[in-house]
Amino acid sequence: MFHIVIPARYESSRLPGKPLLDIGGKPMIAHVYQRALETGAESVVVATDDTRIADAVHAINGNVLLTAVEHESGTERIAEVIAQGSYADDDIIINLQGDEPFVPVELLQQTAAALNAHPSASMASLFIPLSEPEEVFNPNIVKVVLDKDNFAMYFSRAPIPWLRNEFATLPSTEFDAAQFYRHVGIYGYRASFVTEYVQLPVSPLEKLESLEQLRVLFNGYKIIMAQASALPGQEVNTAEDLLQAREIYGFEGLV
Repeated sequence: MFHIVIPARYESSRLPGKPLLDIGGKPMIAHVYQRALETGAESVVVATDDTRIADAVHAINGNVLLTAVEHESGTERIAEVIAQGSYADDDIIINLQGDEPFVPVELLQQTAAALNAHPSASMASLFIPLSEPEEVFNPNIVKVVLDKDNFAMYFSRAPIPWLRNEFATLPSTEFDAAQFYRHVGIYGYRASFVTEYVQLPVSPLEKLESLEQLRVLFNGYKIIMAQASALPGQEVNTAEDLLQAREIYGFEGLV
């Protein structure tokens, strides 16, 4: 079994009040909460520092915990939930971001299953092969390199691995993009590791790449990666994303 915690904050530089924005007559956080319930998780809780978000969760009879405003990441917010809850050290916690109203339920289940199957891993996450060469050079698409057992070796916004011969001789659009793996940002942790993680200092690589998962690798912990069994759903980070999400809702009839 596993638990789902949904970090949700009101402040957003690109889309303030994001969890409360309307999609098909419901606030976005209500859609995310419903996705979480559909996984069959042992528990689902929203972790927020804003009473307006808490009220929206209570309106759908959801579980919510008001957390400190000082947290700088969703992982830190989850650590407070764990500290206040009754989780066992080896309980699996899935971090579902509050801007994922269309996340495929099977990806959350798959992340939990990957961590459960690998006792040596402290975290689990997902990847998909890239399909377009342009994606390889897009710094907003995080790439991951794996070892032979599908443990993460490194994450980067840069093209990794660097195709030395191809990039030296071919146009930038004429290579097989599927040689590169995109990181799908769903995380599973063991509850005890979340407590350890937030006590670790920010690592130099994490600062350089602005990727908090590098703190995990920098300190010698393992992240098991599984190839996503479905494409990730539409995230909502910008006003354009919100318009697209509303269109998806209308075309697909999601609830």
